[in-house]
Parts: sequence; structure tokens; C-alpha cells
Amino acid sequence: MRKQFLFIFSALVVAYTSQAQTRTTRIGYIDMEYILENVSDYKEAKAQLELKAQKWKQEIEAKKLDINKLKDGLKAERALLTKELIDERETEIKFQEDEMLSYQDKQFGANGNLIHQKASLAKPIQDQVFTAVQDIAEAKNYDFIFDKSSDLTMLFSNKRFDISDQVIRVLNRTDKREQLTKKQLKDQEAKEKIENAIDENPAMQDRQKVLDEKRAAREKLIEDRRLEQEAKKKEYDDRRKAIAAEREAKKNGTVSEPAKTEATKTATDATAKPATTTGTEPTTTVPAVDKAAERQKLYEERKKELEERRKKILEEREAAKKAKEAETQKSNTTNN
Repeated sequence: MRKQFLFIFSALVVAYTSQAQTRTTRIGYIDMEYILENVSDYKEAKAQLELKAQKWKQEIEAKKLDINKLKDGLKAERALLTKELIDERETEIKFQEDEMLSYQDKQFGANGNLIHQKASLAKPIQDQVFTAVQDIAEAKNYDFIFDKSSDLTMLFSNKRFDISDQVIRVLNRTDKREQLTKKQLKDQEAKEKIENAIDENPAMQDRQKVLDEKRAAREKLIEDRRLEQEAKKKEYDDRRKAIAAEREAKKNGTVSEPAKTEATKTATDATAKPATTTGTEPTTTVPAVDKAAERQKLYEERKKELEERRKKILEEREAAKKAKEAETQKSNTTNN
């Protein structure tokens, strides 16, 4: 097969030698295995086939376990069995082994079900690939297009002659066209023209690659900034809620535990973190935290002072009450 192919290839090269003086010969190649691995329909069907093959393997392993149990049983009971029973058991074991090997060859052999089903899965995709290759060859004036994964031995292949990605795009376009509206179809055709121009010009392809990398880097930078702004906004909202809760507590004369905890946490964070700001961070964030901590401290001191004054007043009242009771008791005693 390879010799015939090389003979045909040599004949074609000789035939086109006369035309090479007036027109440059265009040669390309594809990698069928690479194309198949990047087609969604083939990947899904291949995954289902792999599940089926796994089930076959489990059945073969179960048969092997049964055969090993029979062998172990015969080995343990051989001394107690007659020659006829031993021959009968060995015949049964041999029969099951042959049956297991036959089943294994049927599923995984050179002409087994796995090979045939793989071929049947690849056949429709290969037909589509051949059609796409013919369309590309006619549209872009290719003289030869080879399959890198075939019997042809390619000692060297320049990546710029590989049109596998173009074939994959053609296959994906065919699938998408059936689901697109007229406007989407028009946009798709404009996009295809740009892609074809890039394929024709390697310099444009490199330039497009650089542009894509810059676009991806710019989008990543924008996303990072957005996440940073959301984090700062959330932190600012939390601090504002803590300050509002503290003011409400002061207004009511009591401090709720969540507000107290949040205010203490805010003061601790403000003390632990260095007061450095970026260009986008508000300059009033750190002073606001310091003011909140200072207000909390003053409030604690005021609360402590009021508590001490209240205790002192209660002690004075208690002493006055005791003195009045003693005086009343003395007066009663005198009257009696």
C-alpha cells in the first residue's frame, strides 16, 4: 500500500514539474487523529464506547475470578477426589477458560467489536473531513493535501502547512449554520472571511495571535480591577453598618453585642493594618476607622463612669435607709 502511494506521489510530482515554472505548487496536510479528537460528536460517541469497553473488561475479570475459584477449590480437594472427578473438574475449568478467551478476542481482538465500532464512529466524521478538505483545496488552490496519521511516513512537516484547524473550523461552521438566524449567519460569514485571510497570510496570523493575547491580558486586568473594587465596596459597607449600629446603640443608651463586636473588630483591623492607600482607595477610610475606635473608647469610659456613679448613689441610699430605720427603732424604744 505504501509503495503504491509513493509511486502515485512521484508520478504526480513529475506531472506538476512542468507547471512549477509558471505557478508555485501548494502543499498542505491534515492530522486526522487531531481533528477527530476536537470534534464534539466524535468525542461523545467515543466516551460512550469507552464505557461499553469498560463493562466488557469487568465481565472478563469476573470470569477470571470464577475460574481462579474453581482452580483453588480443585487444588484444596484434589487429595480427596478420585481421578474421574479430577478430570471432570479440569475439563470444566478448561472449558470456561476457552470461553473467556473467546469472549475477550470477540470484544478486544484484531477484528473485535471495539475495533469495528471505533471505525463506524469515525467513518461519518472522516467523510465530512474529506468533503471539507476538498472545499478548502478548491477555494485556496491546493495541489496536494496529505493525511499525517495515514501510512505515509512524513519525516518532516512544517506547521504552517498544517490545515487541520481550518478543517475543524469548517466542520464547526457547518454545525452552527443550522441553528443561526439570518443576522447571525451574516456575522458568521464576516468572521469566516477574517479567519480565511489570516490562514492565507502567516504574518497576519502571528499579528492576530499577538492581538488576541493582548486582548486576553486586558480583559483579565479589567476583571481583576472589578473584583478589587467590589471587595473595597463591601468592606466600606461593612464599616458603615458598624458605625450606624454604634450610633443607634448610643442613642438608645445600650450597646448591642453584634455592634460592639463589629466595632471592636474594626478598631483591631485599623490598628493591625498599616494606613497605606492606593490611588483608587478613598482617603477617608482610615480616619473613619480611627474615629469609630475613638468614639467606642470614649463610650466605654463614659459607661464605666456612669456605672460607678450609680453604684455610689445606691450605696448612699442604702446607708440613709439604714440610718432612718435605726432612728425609728430608737424612737419606738423610748416611747415604750
